[in-house]
Amino acid sequence: MTLAFDLTALQELAKPDAVFTDARQWSEYVGVISERPTYVVTNFTRKHRIRQDFFSGPRGREESLANVKDQFGTDRYVYVGTAGADRSLAETAGWEYLGVEEAAGAADWELGEPDPPDAQVTDTGDDDGRDDWP
Repeated sequence: MTLAFDLTALQELAKPDAVFTDARQWSEYVGVISERPTYVVTNFTRKHRIRQDFFSGPRGREESLANVKDQFGTDRYVYVGTAGADRSLAETAGWEYLGVEEAAGAADWELGEPDPPDAQVTDTGDDDGRDDWP
């Protein structure tokens, strides 16, 4: 299966990095689709340590879904979105649609504001007392 998240759907998940890690267990390809500029998607995925197999780049979402479908041959294509327009987009592109709430419920993902990247880092106990380091 190829699984694509709309960036807005990914931003509604409390632990987007854990969602990608989990999705990789049962998906062949996982990526992000957005109408936002490429740097916005790249910034979000880097901050949350998300390794994506594809992203929309400078294209629109419909063209991106079509390109992903052409490039990644799998038996299923599922698009996770947030709005009725996302459902229409998925159907037009020949993808299955899942709302983020439905996907989160089925996969036991936590909804909410994404954790700040610093909150996801575990304490290594190496604190040298410096407060001038970011």
